[in-house]
Amino acid sequence: MNKIVGTLRRACKKYPLIKEGDHIAVGVSGGADSLVLLTALAEFKKYSPVNFSLSAITIDMGFAGAGIDDNSPEANKKLTSYISELGAPYYIIPTSIASTVFKERKESNPCALCSKIRRGALCSKCKEISANKLALAHHAEDILETFFLSFIYEGRLSTLQPYSYMERADITLIRPFIYVKEADIKGAARRYNMPVAPNPCPQDTHTKREYMKQLLRSIQKDIPFAKEHMLSAIVSPKRFNLWNQFEKEET
Repeated sequence: MNKIVGTLRRACKKYPLIKEGDHIAVGVSGGADSLVLLTALAEFKKYSPVNFSLSAITIDMGFAGAGIDDNSPEANKKLTSYISELGAPYYIIPTSIASTVFKERKESNPCALCSKIRRGALCSKCKEISANKLALAHHAEDILETFFLSFIYEGRLSTLQPYSYMERADITLIRPFIYVKEADIKGAARRYNMPVAPNPCPQDTHTKREYMKQLLRSIQKDIPFAKEHMLSAIVSPKRFNLWNQFEKEET
């Protein structure tokens, strides 16, 4: 965990992710990424040079109501107990997102809509508990996958930002794990025996993002240093060498 907290601290030094008096709500899905993020922030909070408070929010997607197996009550109990031991207030928000996305809308590509609704629910709870920041557990590989998705499917050079202010919600979204590797997250979850819950979404591992994940793994297999160099290119603006918006010269 020390390595992960150190990497989190590095992100906080480079970007204004955590400030004095912040109330940070962590979006906890029950997966390894968000659980390790909450744990790392709780550890960082013990000796952080700035004072901030921490809460956890889980959006109950309502998969059981949509006819899809959800996490068992025992798994939810373990998750609640684990978060309680970290000393963070924990809020579970019941929703019918699964029914909306899979039964009512019958989305063929539901991820975008699901993400939008979940983000809205998280922001609403943030406002209710007076949290001014929402922390999500996107890690280094997520940054690369998003870059490839935008590049290939949208024709844009774009990726997830370290932080962004959501004006309509008046909430700042932060991503403290932008430098943290997925392998380190999984390793920490195993070592600390975290109550990681399986993802009940039927789209899990059947998305364009999963394809990008496999593509990057294939590249990494052939070129071991590929991920490091690609991440370095993204976080180092001085290395950008793209075309500018040239104006037609007057004759």
